[in-house]
Amino acid sequence: MTTKKDYIRPLDIRHGRIDMNHGAGGRASAQLIEELFVPAFDNEWLRQGNDGASMPVPVGGRLVMATDGHVVSPLFFPGGDVGCLSVHGTINDVAMSGATPLYLTAGFIIEEGFAIADLKRIVDSMARAAREAGVPIVTGDTKVVEQGKGDGVFITTTGVGVVAAGIDIGGANARPGDVLLLSGTIGDHGVAVLSKRESLDFETTIESDTAALHTLVAAMIASVPDKHAVRVLRDPTRGGLATTLNEIARQSGVGMLIEEARIPVLPQVDAACELLGLDPLYIANEGKLIAVCAPEVAEAVLAAMRDHPLGAKAQRIGIVTEDPHRFVQMNTRFGGRRVVDWLSGEPLPRIC
Repeated sequence: MTTKKDYIRPLDIRHGRIDMNHGAGGRASAQLIEELFVPAFDNEWLRQGNDGASMPVPVGGRLVMATDGHVVSPLFFPGGDVGCLSVHGTINDVAMSGATPLYLTAGFIIEEGFAIADLKRIVDSMARAAREAGVPIVTGDTKVVEQGKGDGVFITTTGVGVVAAGIDIGGANARPGDVLLLSGTIGDHGVAVLSKRESLDFETTIESDTAALHTLVAAMIASVPDKHAVRVLRDPTRGGLATTLNEIARQSGVGMLIEEARIPVLPQVDAACELLGLDPLYIANEGKLIAVCAPEVAEAVLAAMRDHPLGAKAQRIGIVTEDPHRFVQMNTRFGGRRVVDWLSGEPLPRIC
């Protein structure tokens, strides 16, 4: 016996294009979800098939939630793509509170005419990133906009995690005398995206550092008995290291003094920034973190960072100072000192 379902052609992954029907909530929408999204993201919560997922609530601690939109251009770049970036970015936002990420949601806004093969490539990348991080995508939504009113695909992800009792990590906790730690080289992501966008050729390929940092954070917290000794964690994404330090200084009402010679920058990133007239301090990162910790635990935390693959190049880059003006200052390689101020605008838009 045949049914209406027998006459539905399978989704044309190789040659198909997204059309308005894929976002209309009808049969085409259901087919896109069932044949592309569900197989990639499959897990017990997603299989519930409801508008929202029902998950167990952890006992103890506090819930943390973060939402991030991803509009990077181009969608594919050396070392990553908008898919894995959307997973890593939100996991990291949750982790910077000292939380263990538990679940993700994903919302897609897709432009009419977008290649289904490219959408599958992005979805597969998201699924792989979520599996590797151990943080499932449990529910989501898909919308389609008319051609010319989007830019391929935009992705919004929301993450939920839990902070164990006794951990209090936040941007207002930095104190004078605290130590600033950086997990690795800066500027990799921004320059990788820019090189693809501008079709720049460098002798060495510059790849994005996009990565989920929650296991690094867990190792850092576990390295010290006093959980309050790790005061602040931030991932320096848009605006880079300089902007993030200024944000922390403003929140905590302190100043900061960093050492230029201690801030790791890959030679090829440094060369690219010099060529383009950019400062690596202001370039986006997607797999690095800044930690502010009490001076008595700084070496233990630094050692834990260096023992982790994502913190192998970690450095102690400065200190928190008492400063009513909340300035971030830097001792330069040439023996001078300058203020590392906020930028009035974003030097590299559409970077994440």
